[in-house]
Amino acid sequence: MYVLIVVLYVFCSLFLIMVVLLQQGKGSGMGAAFGGASNTLFGARGQVTPLQKITTISAVLFMALSVILTSFSTGASSDLAGEEGEVPAGQEEGLQPADQGGSMGTSQPGDAKPAEAPIDAQPVDAPKPVEAPKPAEAPAPAPAPAPAPAPAP
Repeated sequence: MYVLIVVLYVFCSLFLIMVVLLQQGKGSGMGAAFGGASNTLFGARGQVTPLQKITTISAVLFMALSVILTSFSTGASSDLAGEEGEVPAGQEEGLQPADQGGSMGTSQPGDAKPAEAPIDAQPVDAPKPVEAPKPAEAPAPAPAPAPAPAPAP
């Protein structure tokens, strides 16, 4: 059923795109940007063509199929929630929630066990201090220009 509705949804969306692109432009859209011919913004549409009726029907069908597909997707179980009997990803079977007794707020301070470090944990080395860069040395002075040759006698 779901696959059939998805196929109808795809065909309806492609049909709606085609029908919208086939419609003839009205010219001076949005009432000529509120300057001239302002009666064409929300009024004086003239006669409704069959193409406009088809566009309206396909748009309503597209929206209805969108709502139906949304109801299907919210009714299905989420991958994050997991199915019954399955352990959600990231939880191991040995882990239990903190409150196992079923009574809220009856645990006393100090009842909790201290956290244990993982067995394969490596001690973290302290980062080495960062040395400041050394100032650049002054460039060597440029050699003096060679003297000009003497003029020929």
